[in-house]
Amino acid sequence: MAAVSLENWVERIRDPKIECMSKDEMAALQGKRLVDVVERAYNHVDFYHKKMKDAGVEPGDIKSIEDISKLPFTTKEDLRDHYPFGLLAIPMKDVARVQGTSGTTGKLTIAPYSQKDVEVWGECVARGLTMAGLTSEDIIHVCYGYGLFTGGMGLDYGAQALGATAIPMSAGNTKRQMMCMEDLGATAFACTPSYALYLAESLAEAGAVDRLKLKVGIHGAEPWTEEMRKKIESILHINCFDIYGLCEITGPGVAQDCIHKEGLHVHWDYFYPEVINPATQEMCKDAETGELVFTTLAKEAMPLIRYRTKDLTSIDHSTCKCGRTLPRISKFTGRTDDMKVIRGVNVFPTQVETALLSIGGAVAPHYMMIVDREDNMDVLTVMVEVDESMFSDEIRKLDALRNKIAAVLKNALGISVRVKLVEPKTIQRSEGKAVRVIDNRDL
Repeated sequence: MAAVSLENWVERIRDPKIECMSKDEMAALQGKRLVDVVERAYNHVDFYHKKMKDAGVEPGDIKSIEDISKLPFTTKEDLRDHYPFGLLAIPMKDVARVQGTSGTTGKLTIAPYSQKDVEVWGECVARGLTMAGLTSEDIIHVCYGYGLFTGGMGLDYGAQALGATAIPMSAGNTKRQMMCMEDLGATAFACTPSYALYLAESLAEAGAVDRLKLKVGIHGAEPWTEEMRKKIESILHINCFDIYGLCEITGPGVAQDCIHKEGLHVHWDYFYPEVINPATQEMCKDAETGELVFTTLAKEAMPLIRYRTKDLTSIDHSTCKCGRTLPRISKFTGRTDDMKVIRGVNVFPTQVETALLSIGGAVAPHYMMIVDREDNMDVLTVMVEVDESMFSDEIRKLDALRNKIAAVLKNALGISVRVKLVEPKTIQRSEGKAVRVIDNRDL
């Protein structure tokens, strides 16, 4: 099976009236929707009424999208403080469904959706699926988890809106996933990138790759690198696309890249993006890395104003080669809360992933970062899977590989690390969001 090339890829735009709208036309639409959402939040959500009052802002002060900077920020802590329905802007009887974060500790972050919110969600995912070249004739194997986590339902709604066939496999049972992919003729699959790589490796080990009809992978829910994308594509001979979303704004479908893969197109008729300096809260220029902030322009159940996502990215407002005028955000370098400060140096898991993928050979892109504190000194240990043949070779070869990995990581991170080599599949695989860091420090 050969990968579909850019030259013979048919680019499909689901709604050119929106996706190719001029900047002035879009600003008028955004302004109208912003005025409406601010008024609704102010009048129906006590939290926003007080927050705007404290900031000295009245709904009448917001007349266009340019006035958005007058509004105060909202944080995840605000959502937790008003758990579960303190930010609800509609009667509970009008809530069609509730989604939640996949967090494993403490209270969940809950997000209610009206029926219109659900329809908008499906529309945005469908737009993304068309960016990947999918149509109503495709069969989409969804192995994101279903439930409170938005991944499975989001792709399911998107497939429905597109008119495609959805296979709601959910997560887990990799052998069954592989069997159904082959038997049901899936032409696309959707899951986290870490699980996509695991599936790709498992399919290759089983000799099943050439029996598949796959042409597209839709992956998100965690940061991943271009190197990982290329690795999955090379194993399965497909095109992989990065989809982005967050439960609070709407699930997957807030943004996705097109075939040109030069940033993720944001559906800014529904979700207005800003990129700010997380320390000063000043607006970043195009191409400057900062924290992504969203305002929901049409959300009914739980509208959010200037919500700080903690995701680190940059934005590009120029028109894409595909013709879309939607702004594009770059692949995420991480999250402000994923970053670890180790001996005064900012370290992100994606830096480790990129470094390991650059080595290749016996080194697999499966790793775990463990941070400890010994004698008041931070110590970073990176567990790395390597080919099992390395453990049957001479000890000096294993030591040489360990030293090589340590040197590459030191160059990439700017600090020395301890490297622990482990056999394949020693590190637990993730079917949801991958856990890359264990911080044992009592900070």
